[in-house]
Amino acid sequence: MEDVKREIEELKQKIRYHDYRYYVLNAPVISDYEYDQMMRRLKSLEEKYPQFITPDSPTQRVGGKPLEKFKKVKHKIPMFSLEDAFSPEEVREFDRRVKRFLNLPSEKDISYSVEPKFDGLSISLIYENGILKQASTRGDGVTGEDVTQNVRTIKNVPLKLITEKAPAYLDIQGEAIMFKQDFAKINKEREEAGLPLFANPRNAAAGSIRQLDPRETAKRNLRMFTYSIREVSSEIQFKTQSEALELLKKWGLPVNELNKLCASVEEAIEYKETFTQKRHELPYEIDGMVFKVNEIDYQNRLGHTTKSPRWAIAYKFPPEQVTTTVKEVKVNVGRTGILTPVAILEPVNIGGVVVSKATLHTWDEIRKKDIRIGDRVFVERAGDVIPEIIKPISEKRTGKERIIPEPKECPVCHAHAIRDGLYFRCPNISCPAQIKESIKHFASKRAMNIEGLGDKLVEQLVEKNIIKDIADIYNLDIKTVANLERMGEKSAQNLIEAIENTKNISLAKFLFALGIRHVGEHTAHLLAKYFGSLKNIEKAKKEEFLSIKGIGEEVAQSIYDFFREQKNIQTIKKLLKAGIKPSEEKVVISPLSGKSFLFTGTLRTMTRSEAKDRVEALGGIVKNSVSKDLDYVVVGENPGSKRDKAERLGLNCIDEETFIKLLSK
Repeated sequence: MEDVKREIEELKQKIRYHDYRYYVLNAPVISDYEYDQMMRRLKSLEEKYPQFITPDSPTQRVGGKPLEKFKKVKHKIPMFSLEDAFSPEEVREFDRRVKRFLNLPSEKDISYSVEPKFDGLSISLIYENGILKQASTRGDGVTGEDVTQNVRTIKNVPLKLITEKAPAYLDIQGEAIMFKQDFAKINKEREEAGLPLFANPRNAAAGSIRQLDPRETAKRNLRMFTYSIREVSSEIQFKTQSEALELLKKWGLPVNELNKLCASVEEAIEYKETFTQKRHELPYEIDGMVFKVNEIDYQNRLGHTTKSPRWAIAYKFPPEQVTTTVKEVKVNVGRTGILTPVAILEPVNIGGVVVSKATLHTWDEIRKKDIRIGDRVFVERAGDVIPEIIKPISEKRTGKERIIPEPKECPVCHAHAIRDGLYFRCPNISCPAQIKESIKHFASKRAMNIEGLGDKLVEQLVEKNIIKDIADIYNLDIKTVANLERMGEKSAQNLIEAIENTKNISLAKFLFALGIRHVGEHTAHLLAKYFGSLKNIEKAKKEEFLSIKGIGEEVAQSIYDFFREQKNIQTIKKLLKAGIKPSEEKVVISPLSGKSFLFTGTLRTMTRSEAKDRVEALGGIVKNSVSKDLDYVVVGENPGSKRDKAERLGLNCIDEETFIKLLSK
């Protein structure tokens, strides 16, 4: 057993070192294959001997469960913001102010550590004996949010410092950022999915760090640079900021290669100016350079104001802004049916890039900014990536400018466009712009569960024009499918049989499979139980949907709109004609109909899943979180914090015996 433990420790140490070489130094010394083999060996050993798994293991980067919300963290030392400067003279005045405060001669040169000002999210990292214990956002400077689980997914942040003599306590500050190529990739995916685009990499990084599910954060490929030791245990000594940066490097923390120690303010200004254009060549966004007084003794004497340190200033780059004309506005349709207005611009060069269009996000945004077709407008590359219209130049209007109308129909299928919160949306599930996603959802395991109809096959069927709507799935034949790429007669036969096997389906699963906006499995179940048949749902009024406990205004409107769209009705008719028979549900009327339940703790007589099924069979609703509108909180053995919260809210908490009696009424 000791041999196993020793091998695990050796593997962890090696992997940490190679992570440092790859993600921090960008200088790997082994192949990806060799790295993967080490990681696979470590995973297999930890699976076999889970008692040896530690939080700092490289296998534990994405292991946390989704959070309900972020905990608040009060910083031991406030996280200050920086004072801004926009001209050399403002920086020189800052230098003079520092000398006056320190009683230094005006002709004396002060050395400055000049460092990139990243366009990201400021994070505090706390290590205890070399192990990452906590990561938190800046927040308001005094109180931030605990984002430890998410920061653990950032691969260049070491879970354990690579040093034999780690400080007992270390609090450092860094910036979580997203590289340009990752930003472009994620926005492309969001555009295709019909989701609103991130305005800039900072917005994307902040949104990624604040994901409640760390698995989602892990997909975003965030990076971090560290730049400040906020507090460290007394055994560690350093006299300058440049020494602090070297210590961070020594411990295996990511430190930026552009940092430079300058002997005077003039040298610092000159170094900053070299990046005014060169910054566009960097793989990440910076919006200026930070000048920090290098001597720690000077920093301590200078101290802070209520908002910012007196020993540092951010010398910002000027925003890259030009003027051009809005020629027209087109509407893009995303994969989920969201309609996005896009301004077509007179081509203009911004920072070496020719820009000819800009997203307008929503029609509310258009109204707010009062942008019109024909307007002369200020355009800025937000975060130097996505072009954004800042505002129109109303003084240059001629009277020929035109208001941008809200969309009346989908530009692809011409279905009636409906309002959905901030957005307009195409409600037609067979719209060519969203048909691939509709089919993938329809065939998914939790919906119709058509085995063998995977994403790649769906792509082929749609691109070859074999399937034009979800009902066409039921017109497929063995010969057509067998002729597709990577398919043969046997695979085709299996798929056709799988499709045939889905024709007898529960009404709840069929409703979920249709992909009605805001209708998940739970809401589909409520609808099936309440109305009993598809025909009843089709002819129901909005008020009837609202009468179901658990369905609010937005969901009711979405369901009502879906069944008013004739293209959807036509698709449903085709599905029924093809032989699909959604089973009619017996409308349950019981004392538990519409009553909401929440379970906490372990039940003795049944599993949580069985209890949920029994409640729903009697028309009840099972929820996962504590809220004021709960009718019953069922308390089992070893209940969690949900019971305490329920008691504070004065909710009806019952034991398992009382719950069983309710089921038998």
